[in-house]
Amino acid sequence: MSAAIEVRGLRKNYRAGLGGREVKALAGIELAVQPGELFGLLGPNGAGKTTTVKILLGLTHATAGSASLLGKPVADPESRRRVGYLPEGHRFPGYLTARQTLSIFGRMSGVSSRALAPRIADLLGRLKLSEWIDVKVKKFSKGMTQRLGLAAALVHEPEVLLLDEPTDGVDPVGRREIRDLLKAEAAKGRAILLNSHLLSEIELTCDRVAVLRNGCVAAMGTIDELTKREEKSSSKGYRLMAAPLTEELLAEFHEKGASPERVNGHVRLLARDAEHLNALIDAARARGALLTELTPEKSTLEDVFVDLVKASPDVEPPR
Repeated sequence: MSAAIEVRGLRKNYRAGLGGREVKALAGIELAVQPGELFGLLGPNGAGKTTTVKILLGLTHATAGSASLLGKPVADPESRRRVGYLPEGHRFPGYLTARQTLSIFGRMSGVSSRALAPRIADLLGRLKLSEWIDVKVKKFSKGMTQRLGLAAALVHEPEVLLLDEPTDGVDPVGRREIRDLLKAEAAKGRAILLNSHLLSEIELTCDRVAVLRNGCVAAMGTIDELTKREEKSSSKGYRLMAAPLTEELLAEFHEKGASPERVNGHVRLLARDAEHLNALIDAARARGALLTELTPEKSTLEDVFVDLVKASPDVEPPR
């Protein structure tokens, strides 16, 4: 299966100010997004995310390397015919209704009038905007405007979606609904590249992620691959919840070399191996403790992100 979005050795240089020194916005990044895949593009401000998306959309040109959409080079305008785009901070004319807005976007994308009407009704229904279909956009909240923007990106049934902060300004219930919608769209075979600072949303939504740092891919993989915790020692950390967790039991854990630590109502402890872990569990049960949870520790995506950013060399960030 060929990639829907492919970037190979992509480089982009620019000059910082008139006559200024040359800065590398992108330094040879490589990534590919397959049909049906939800792919998150992460990085601090200035890491190169926006530059990457601009190159894919033909809004700027790479200094070196190549990029393609649906097998066509991004220099070919045909590459973007089957692409839906949601920019960050988008705006619609306030005098238009939701129906009129999507009608304009649909007609500009070549959707026939016969197909457009039912498609608009379906999209606004899925995005919980049916009751607002003939209300002027100027009355929409930020979250509603965000939902309408997503509908506009989907109205021509694209094969590729480029989404910049799709849940910005959306309440928690709305974020879940949008997350479910994106997963449903990916299940139809759409390739989705999602750029967001809401790391918890990325963690819940995306199949794979790439973290950009100073124009390079600092890490890439599935959420599980990136968040699998590598302990500095030979011991593995566990989250344990049990009742009662007495001071005597914690002292026994300590004597057994588990280095117990109370954290937000649970105990974090270290086990050298499975035999050591079972000895700790036996000690808890011998003291009458009832175990309700025992979970291997792993990092969050935020932990990984922060660690990668802190490891960044102290240089002027690219734009």
